[in-house]
Amino acid sequence: MPSDKRWVGSWAAAPAPAEGVVGFNNQTIRLNPRISIGGERLRVRISNAYGNHPLIIGTAMIALRDKGATITAGTGRKLTFGGRDSAVIAAGAVQYSDSIDLAVPPLGDLAVSLHLPSEVPANFVITGRYARQTNYISPPGNYAAETVMPVGNLTDQWFFLCGVDVLAPNDALGVVALGDSLTDGNISTIDAFCRWPDQLARRLVARARRPVGVMNNGLGGNRILHDVRGDSGLRRFDRDVLAQPGVTHVIAMLGTNDLRNRWAKPEEEVIAEQVIAGLEQMALRAHAWGIKIIGATLTPFGNETYMANAWTPIREKHRVAINAWIRESGVFDGVVDFDAALRDPDIPTQMRVVDDCGDGLHPSDGGYRKMGDAIDLALLA
Repeated sequence: MPSDKRWVGSWAAAPAPAEGVVGFNNQTIRLNPRISIGGERLRVRISNAYGNHPLIIGTAMIALRDKGATITAGTGRKLTFGGRDSAVIAAGAVQYSDSIDLAVPPLGDLAVSLHLPSEVPANFVITGRYARQTNYISPPGNYAAETVMPVGNLTDQWFFLCGVDVLAPNDALGVVALGDSLTDGNISTIDAFCRWPDQLARRLVARARRPVGVMNNGLGGNRILHDVRGDSGLRRFDRDVLAQPGVTHVIAMLGTNDLRNRWAKPEEEVIAEQVIAGLEQMALRAHAWGIKIIGATLTPFGNETYMANAWTPIREKHRVAINAWIRESGVFDGVVDFDAALRDPDIPTQMRVVDDCGDGLHPSDGGYRKMGDAIDLALLA
């Protein structure tokens, strides 16, 4: 690797156990990540984080995406793993591909195709966060190298792919967005790239200064203190933040689902002090690795319809206390006030109607954009 270059994550998805009944048997999946910073040399990361036996990748390809399940002719590159065309990824492990030459512009769309030659049962499949993008599953066969892949099924989830890295200048920065469905971008328009990390990436590219990779490791339902869909924020912090290539900053927005206690378990009902203690641990761990951590306030959900009885006056009291601590404690290297960006000034327990997708919990496309615009880019320096 050149001495003036280093690997920086340009796209990421947090692994989690699969939901639903999707399995594979001699099929090809074509996944379409949009990277943040561009480059001329890439590698991918494939996760078997929750697998209970080895995952076999028969063929892996990367290319520039054209549209749908089609790649741009002439851009396909075979991915190898230690010089081998196939890979066997141990249970619980992540596999890095060898690097390949492929020029991709900032905010460029890629197609990563993985042929799964053997049966992968549904209860074994590892998925990343909800894509809010259309990805493709072939009928039986190896179509990884095909310009136009036949489509057997569509999916809005990521499977196995957990990162795309770019060989970037040494002064490049890497920011991880750590959060729940509000970072994941749930309910935003599919294939429109409306998540707040997408808007942050667009702003950073438009600023045209040193490159900053944006890695969205939001995970729907995630909590700081308890597992729900995948590991808790504290449990996955090492994997999804500290281990991300080139990470220099993390924006942490977690705690809403802790307060909501979606399973209504008495032993999982939390108070502000517990959430604050968890955030303090994240800050300590980030600083121990020389990573700056930016705290993000929790947005209001006083009129939520997504889950019955999620909001109560007591939980609102804890949300207000957590936000006050995030703003005033000085524990973080900076603060992003998502609460101020979205709350209704007349009803501060709720989002403004225009910024609400309609369920009282998740923002609209415009609300997510306001979140991305609320981040002071000077914090990422």
